[in-house]
Amino acid sequence: MRSLLTMFCTTLILLLGSTEGWSGDFQKGADAYLKGDYATALREWNPLANQGDAQAQFQLGWMYSKGEGVSEDDQEAVKWYRLAAEQRHAHAQYNLGLMYDSGWGVPKDDKEAVKWFRRAAEMGFAEAQHNLGVMYQKGRGVPENDQEAVKWYRHAAEQGAAAAQSNLGWMYANGKGVPEDDTEAVKWYALAAAQGLAKAQHNLGLMYDNGEGVPKDDKEAVTWYRRAAEQGDVFAQNNLGFMYEYGEGVLKNYVIAHMWFNIASFIGHKKSKQNYEIIEKKMSASQIEKAQRLATECMKKNYKGC
Repeated sequence: MRSLLTMFCTTLILLLGSTEGWSGDFQKGADAYLKGDYATALREWNPLANQGDAQAQFQLGWMYSKGEGVSEDDQEAVKWYRLAAEQRHAHAQYNLGLMYDSGWGVPKDDKEAVKWFRRAAEMGFAEAQHNLGVMYQKGRGVPENDQEAVKWYRHAAEQGAAAAQSNLGWMYANGKGVPEDDTEAVKWYALAAAQGLAKAQHNLGLMYDNGEGVPKDDKEAVTWYRRAAEQGDVFAQNNLGFMYEYGEGVLKNYVIAHMWFNIASFIGHKKSKQNYEIIEKKMSASQIEKAQRLATECMKKNYKGC
């Protein structure tokens, strides 16, 4: 399964949650599921789901959406998510919203996605709060409303949701739905960046690069660009190339600059091709050859330690 906004929780611990209060039959299914024994999990959970157990219904929806022990079947997943969602199961409400958002098992319907995201969001489900913020920011299924977007991003961000923290930082940096405030932007970018979110790491690098919300610090900018670049963020890769080209925060190195421009261009950053073509005019043939070789090696290492 894929997702347009925020993917289903993928860890088993988060999926299954606390075991307190579970019936013995449900616990047997949970134990089997965690061991990869999907047949036993289905055998234990099916009767419970048919008897109206919301958690069992949610688990069956999950298994059909992932094709675990059954053939992947989005329509069947929607069926079970809906049954659980109608019993106020927040995670099921959120996943049902994702199904409508992406058109999996149901016709794509932004209004229905918003409906289910909202129900889960109002129950405090952070991922749903984030996605509801996205819908308001983009004007999908609801009239575009930056203030509402900020409201829901903040709810999710305060629960530690990295994507929401990053988006809230962007809203502050650009004065969308709130007065422009670079210090607040840095605060939220930093929280998301510390959780490893590449987009936030790149944006935090920009703030240090430009001295917005923090004193200008080229070395710190390079640190954050590099962390994002190593995760494949093409904007960070391109900016890291500039830092090496001009010797900002690092020693000037045309070979490494060319390498990062080349990688970003290969992945899809349109301006990077122009950037490495410009820097090639400053380089010897042997330097260009070395940069191309390093780019190939770096991509084989998934951009780590380049």
